[in-house]
Amino acid sequence: MSQGTRRERIRAATEMEIREHARALLVTKGRDAVTLRAIARELGITAPALYRYYDSREDLLRQLGDDICTDLVTELTERVRGVDAVDFRGKLNTVCHGFRRWALAHPKEFALVFATRADETSEPEGGAAHPEGFEDRFASVFMRIIGPLMVEATNLVNHEAAPAGLRGELTSNQQALAHAFSDEGIEMPAEALDTTAVFVLLRWWVRLYGHVALEVFGRFPFTLINSDLLYESLLDELAKEIGIA
Repeated sequence: MSQGTRRERIRAATEMEIREHARALLVTKGRDAVTLRAIARELGITAPALYRYYDSREDLLRQLGDDICTDLVTELTERVRGVDAVDFRGKLNTVCHGFRRWALAHPKEFALVFATRADETSEPEGGAAHPEGFEDRFASVFMRIIGPLMVEATNLVNHEAAPAGLRGELTSNQQALAHAFSDEGIEMPAEALDTTAVFVLLRWWVRLYGHVALEVFGRFPFTLINSDLLYESLLDELAKEIGIA
């Protein structure tokens, strides 16, 4: 084993240890507690020493978010694998239920990844950390999960036409979405990413995310004990809209 390879492995192990401590602070004390000084104190080193591994606190938070996304993708992928291959509705429900369960079980991680403005987790200099026109957190979690389902949906569901006034914007986002899939190694057929398909995907995401975010942050307008039933009714409604009820 070369010295260089050994050095790289030691560096990777140290980076992972730093992120593990950062995640523990995030979960137990919240995002504001995740500072280089606090992590250095945990590791018994000086804060400046951490700059050999991460350019800034924002860089550390961004990479921590990537770790969280990877864990979520793994969890959702395993859930989908347990569903009958021909059960499209079952796979779709599994992803939606899995995302909600994960969010409720990991509210601090959810907040960091899905409820943080792009300019709060990007470098203050050097350009944006997110792909133009498409939010990379959404991409990193859902490309490998939703991609195959969108291909199936091309022949299975009804695509409601997008309002004329939205089509121009959807076209630019359609291109960004295609690039995001491609970056994940998924080549999508054109019909799976036409403007109406993107419109359906956008509406699903807005409504599902809206419900989950309100629930995670306790922002329902009144106390709701049976939120499971509300979410289930939302999934039924969405399924009817695309003709897979």
